[in-house]
Parts: sequence; structure tokens; C-alpha cells
Amino acid sequence: MQWQELYRQRVCSADEAVVDSLKPGTKVVFGHAAAAPVRFSQAMYRQRERLENITVFHMLYFGDAPHLAPEMRSHVHPTLNFLEGNSRPASRDRRVDFIPCHFHEVPELFRQGFFPLDVAVVQVSTPNEEGYCSFGVSCDYTKAAAECAPVVVAEVNKQMPFIGGENLIHISKLTHIIEVDEPIAEVLPPAISDLELRIGQNCASLIKDGDTLQLGIGGIPDAVLRALEGHKDLGIHTEMFTDGVMRMIRKGIINGKKKTLHPEKVVTSLIFGSKELYDFVNNNPVIECYPVDYINNPDVIGKNDRMVSINSCLEMDLMGQAASESIGYEQFSGSGGQVDFLRGAKRSKGGISIMAFPSTAKKGAESRIVPILKEGACVTTGRNEVDYVVTEYGVARLRGATLRQRAEALTAIAHPDFRPALEEEIRRRFE
Repeated sequence: MQWQELYRQRVCSADEAVVDSLKPGTKVVFGHAAAAPVRFSQAMYRQRERLENITVFHMLYFGDAPHLAPEMRSHVHPTLNFLEGNSRPASRDRRVDFIPCHFHEVPELFRQGFFPLDVAVVQVSTPNEEGYCSFGVSCDYTKAAAECAPVVVAEVNKQMPFIGGENLIHISKLTHIIEVDEPIAEVLPPAISDLELRIGQNCASLIKDGDTLQLGIGGIPDAVLRALEGHKDLGIHTEMFTDGVMRMIRKGIINGKKKTLHPEKVVTSLIFGSKELYDFVNNNPVIECYPVDYINNPDVIGKNDRMVSINSCLEMDLMGQAASESIGYEQFSGSGGQVDFLRGAKRSKGGISIMAFPSTAKKGAESRIVPILKEGACVTTGRNEVDYVVTEYGVARLRGATLRQRAEALTAIAHPDFRPALEEEIRRRFE
């Protein structure tokens, strides 16, 4: 049977897909970030009285998320690996379970049965001439989920970019097809503050022409990119690709010519940003998406010479321990790929990692560099992993430093208002 006929046979409405695929006790994995299956979530809400003990796993979820609504409590149990604006209220209301896991290890949750999924619900592009759809802006763990699940529900969206790499699924693997023609969720870049510009300049001082970069999203990564506009021949190997990287490609600053792995290619695991970005990556031969267990694998990352990993944290103690995902006992986000890339950069010939963050929180009321982390805080990145630390006040290198040297270096880049208390703590510990 030709794939076109298979496609026609498997088209259904979102409500039909929900009723047919979600039996009592079903475990479901949702596609990720800007490729979250919004229409399926909406149909779950409409059909909620039919749903019984449904477990839903996902990480970032952009767009309307009614499966997380309070009235779904008795029908749907979210089990997440990362929190953001949609899921934090449900977490605070004790309606969410959380699985700690490094990003590159998430596909193994499915393959090894730690999360034995029954259904994968994904958003993909329209098929090419051979009947292959692209996972578009979210390959990451989504591809593994679709490979492991016996039932695969796909929102086939005419507006999803077609992106190459290891990022395809054939129509024959889809059991339910929901046809969609709606914009991909946009995540617009924030305005960059003067403080973030100073942090970006301090980070850029550590980056050389020809380095390969990993950056996240937000004001600091965008400030780093802006500060790199005088550089040349930069490369990208990153878990997420945003508008700032696109602008640097267009200027010719990022071209991948010096990369030792995937030369002249921008490789990533997920993409989110503006419609302009989605148009830019569509059928762009320079951009390739790969599963997160490849992109974020520290051994793979380490094959890039002069790898520079740039990440952030919420709080760091004087030993260099970083709390990047919780505020005290409250889970705020997740570990994501932070440790993946710090370890990968350490394995890279000439590689470095940078933890970059403002020196204070709560509009200057609290120092982010502290004697000890808040009670209950999760240590995302241990002190053995941290290399460079950057604030608006300068750069501290912790790798190879003694405990006292670390404490003194971190105090020197803390906000001046908090340095006396940190200095007193150093005297208490070491004199």
C-alpha cells in the first residue's frame, strides 16, 4: 500500500484520537517545547470525563496546556522532568510528580522501561515525497518516544518546519494523524539589560575565534552572542537553537568552518523562538536536528575541539556547588542538559565551561553567591564539574583551585554589598 493511502486511512480528529488511544492507566509521552501537541491536550480536556488514571510525561510545553488544569486532577497525572510557566502552578498545587534526570538520559527512560510508555503524541511536519515527516523543531526525546511507543498520535502541521539530521519518522509508524495548519508556538527573545551585557562581555573575553559554542535561552546567552560580533569562524553544537544564533549565522560569524565534528553544520536537538527563526530553519541544509542522547552525550560533545559550554544557575555556594533548578525545597525548572555539557566541555581538547549569572536576586536583596545553599536546594552541578564562573563583576576560575581559593575567587565577583559577609565566612572557615 502506498504511503498516501495509509495517510488517508489514519486521519482522525483530535477527540477521536484521545478516545481511541487513552484507555484507563495509559502512560503517554508528549512532544516537547514548541512542538507540544496542543490540539491533543485540548481534546483531552474536552473528553476528560472519559479519562481515567492517565499519566503524561513531558518537559517544556509551550502553548495552551489544558491537560494541566486543576479540573484534570482526577483524570490526568503529569509526571515531568522540567518545569516552566505552564507546569509550575500544577507543581505548587501538588498535582505533578517529578523525575530527576539529565537531558541526554531521558530517551533511556523509555527504552529501558523506567517510564513504560503506551502512547507517544507528537507534532511533525507534512510528509516529503517518500512519506517521511520531520519532527521539526523538537527531535530531542521525542524521536525516542515515537520509536518506543506502540501507538503514535501525530499532529501533522503544515506550518512545522522540515529539518534534517536524524529527525524523521515515516507515515507508516503513525497510528493516528490529526491534520493541523496552525502557527508553531513562538518564544520571543527578551530585551537584554545593561547588567546582562556586562556579563556577556565577561563571557566573551574567554571565547576565541574558531570555538564551538553551546548556549541556552534568555538575556545572558543573547548578550554573549552580541558581545561576540567581533569574532569569526564560530561553531554551534547545542541542545537548543534560538534567534540569537540565527542572527550570528546571517552575519557570517557562526559558520562552523573550524568544527571538528559536523563541520560547517549547526547541530541541535530542539529549536524555539520567533516565526522568523522557524522560517529560517525550514529546509535549511546548514541546520540539523539530532536526538538528545546524541547531541547531549558528553562523549559526543567532547569530540568538538575547543568546546565552550555556557550555562547558568540560581545560586552558588563558596565551594562552587550550583543550584540551578530549585529554590530551596521548591522545584523551579530542571537540570536539563547543564551537566551534560559541562562534562562534555571538560572532555573536549581545549574546552571550557562557563557558569554565568547576575550577582544578586530579588532586585539586589539577595546574593546569588552564598556561604551555603538554601535549605532543601538541589545541587544540580557539583563543585568538581565547575570551571569558570562569571558575573557582572568579573571572572573566577575554579578548576584546579583549593577550597579557600575558590571561596576567595567567588567573593571577588560577588556584589560589593555582600562581600563583607562572604569574607567573614572565609575567615571563619579557613583561619
